[in-house]
Amino acid sequence: MKEELRHQAYEQLEADADRIVQLIKVQMDNLTMPQCPVYEEVLDTQMFGLSKEVNFAVRLGLVDAEDGRELLERLEKEVSKVHDLYMQEEKLESKEI
Repeated sequence: MKEELRHQAYEQLEADADRIVQLIKVQMDNLTMPQCPVYEEVLDTQMFGLSKEVNFAVRLGLVDAEDGRELLERLEKEVSKVHDLYMQEEKLESKEI
């Protein structure tokens, strides 16, 4: 039973991380610049919220601390990739003009 709860907790955290990436992609697609305060505020708020979720799950013993840290690191890398792709597209578009 506890193993199933641990699995469900981790899956939910992964789903929340995926939602953050999707939210960032939507913002980028709608021309919100990565340097925009709104973009940074949303990203900071979402990342902080997820880190609190992970911390809570770790304290309950539902997620291993190392697994939680790795999840957050993967999310940061994924968000960085999305940001880098956006910046590359912006450079290409500015060269075309």
